[in-house]
Amino acid sequence: MSTLHTPWRRLLGIGAALSAVVTLLALAFLWPSATSKAHDLPIALAGPSAAVAQLDAALEQRAPGVFDVVATGDRADAVALVESRDVYGAIVVGGQPEVLTTTAGSAVVAQQLAALAPVLAQQLGVEDVPVTDLVPLSTGDPRGTILGLVTLPLVIGGMIGGIGISLLVVGVWRRVAATGAYAVVGGLAVAAVLQGMFGALQGAYLVNAAIVALALAGIAGVIVGVVSIVGRAGIAVGPVLFLLFANPIASAAAPWQMLPAPWGAIGQWLPPGAAAALLRDHSYFPAAGTAGLWLALVGWVVVGLLLATIGHFKDTGAATRAAIEEAEDARVGTFS
Repeated sequence: MSTLHTPWRRLLGIGAALSAVVTLLALAFLWPSATSKAHDLPIALAGPSAAVAQLDAALEQRAPGVFDVVATGDRADAVALVESRDVYGAIVVGGQPEVLTTTAGSAVVAQQLAALAPVLAQQLGVEDVPVTDLVPLSTGDPRGTILGLVTLPLVIGGMIGGIGISLLVVGVWRRVAATGAYAVVGGLAVAAVLQGMFGALQGAYLVNAAIVALALAGIAGVIVGVVSIVGRAGIAVGPVLFLLFANPIASAAAPWQMLPAPWGAIGQWLPPGAAAALLRDHSYFPAAGTAGLWLALVGWVVVGLLLATIGHFKDTGAATRAAIEEAEDARVGTFS
């Protein structure tokens, strides 16, 4: 009596393929941390032009390339720049010296600026330079841990929705409708957890829910759209595009400028990065300009709809044949 076994060649191939997947996962998730460094971080210097120029030169000598300085006239101008999130903090040298930080904007930069206060006091010949946190984090998330990890549940949630709908729902437009319903309910539920249960989000609950819903719809919709064109093999677009590529460069926990160019900027145009930045801005920086981030999220939803539309009208597409076969199988199963 013979027993079937997996051929050794195939076994080795499977092992090599799985090892490659593990290596890719390690690279994707560890590369941002390994390559991140402080550079080109925008901060404001407020005060007389001569004093600002002198401090700018001193900062560049002490920390070459770390800060991208924006010169401004006085403390009020610096505060406005911080509150609109155009800069991560400020140093005031006119009148009473002061360091302005925002842990809600970036705890990493806030620590760097706070560390400069004793040096600044020594340089200016004053006893003490106070450090003021203009926009602190909420008591529900005092270290920003939840905001820093928010992209992972959004990516996993979007993938679960897109993959589950692609496998369980037959018909392109039914899949689109299911994706929309999933995104709305998921947005309301996730925002309720983040804001109502954990207190990590501030601002209007429905706006936070809309941000989460758009992120889920963008991720799930693209998966459903690709599946509608190429069939179930398109499910792979979720793990590859959103989990391995978009999530590691989302910069939810640290400034996007810390990633090697241009990856940090690219990450802000992908669903995880745009959603994380929008949730932070809406919660803490209502004066920030967020039009680009909203446009990015809506754009991904539109991409998913366009892909689904192409799949619907592509009569010879793999998805159409798959839908017919699935429907036939269901009908036969009902009457057998």
